[in-house]
Amino acid sequence: MKKIDSYILKKFLTTFFFCLLLFTAIVVVVDISEKTEDFVRIKFSFWQLVTNYYIGFIPHIDAMLFPLFVFISVIFFTSRMADRSEVVAILSSGVSYRRFLFPYWIGSIFLALLLWVGYQYTLPKANKIWGDFLTRYIDSQNSGSVDLNRPANIYFKGADNSYIGLRSYDAIYRNGSTFFVQQFADNKLKYDLRAQSISWDTIKKQWTLNQVVEHYFTGEKERIVRTSVMKKKYDFKPEDLHSDDYFKDRLTSSELNSYINKSRLSGSEIVKSLLLEKYNRDAIPASIIILTIIAVSLASRKTRGGSGLNLGVGVILSVLYVLSSRFSVVFAEKGNFTPWLAAWTPNIIFGALAYYLYKRAMR
Repeated sequence: MKKIDSYILKKFLTTFFFCLLLFTAIVVVVDISEKTEDFVRIKFSFWQLVTNYYIGFIPHIDAMLFPLFVFISVIFFTSRMADRSEVVAILSSGVSYRRFLFPYWIGSIFLALLLWVGYQYTLPKANKIWGDFLTRYIDSQNSGSVDLNRPANIYFKGADNSYIGLRSYDAIYRNGSTFFVQQFADNKLKYDLRAQSISWDTIKKQWTLNQVVEHYFTGEKERIVRTSVMKKKYDFKPEDLHSDDYFKDRLTSSELNSYINKSRLSGSEIVKSLLLEKYNRDAIPASIIILTIIAVSLASRKTRGGSGLNLGVGVILSVLYVLSSRFSVVFAEKGNFTPWLAAWTPNIIFGALAYYLYKRAMR
């Protein structure tokens, strides 16, 4: 790597992290102003808000805007280089445009890998803190008479051709009432279990059933077994009984893959949403490389409008990228659009645009 590469790469990373810190501070201030009444109501101290909310909120919002921060940063510092004729000097010295892009490739790949690792491992932990806070203290208070932490009438299919249900479930205390399990063979009921209540044992990782009545059916005969307390290990866990808007964001990639397989077996309607989340964790980091090439191709040419014009074009393209991403999500969740294609469609469209602008900038 030559000095000019180090110079550009240093500009790239320092501008990006400065923009990241600046926009993060602005977003936090706006968020505080919007949730002031909620924070006062729950009576948390400043440190409690930091450890119970903002330590999760900040990584979440930064990851969401990460590609756009990269895009705007590259446009900003490259436009300034072009205005000062630095780009012209570099290209006039015999450096090809392809070689000029080398430090941009290095910087974009590094940031893409950083975001990819975050999506796979780090971000789900932050999302758990952020999502749990919103579910417990914000959404549950703003949902009117409906308590989001206490879903009712839950029914789903188990992995062993069984059908499971609860009349009500408390997601905070992890217990439910009027629990039943029914197993069928050859379209005939073979086993029926009823329990007055069910609770999750966090230490032993199993369910505790109270006041249990089991019915065994063999031909025309029926055998009944009554048990006061029963310990059982089922193929579902507390998180399977209560999935809020932030549920999939809390899962690491290995947990997400496992939950997708389980949801497919049970015939869950959220499989498309889960697959979209899975593919987005690869597609969004890849967009950093594409957006970087677009930004360099736009900003490396000296224009009459200067960096202001380039930033304006960059903002418009950022909005178009976000809109195309949202449209893809809607078509995937509500229509027949393939989740993989929905996640990668914005990258395909903007990848073609990046190639066109790159070829145009080389002339």
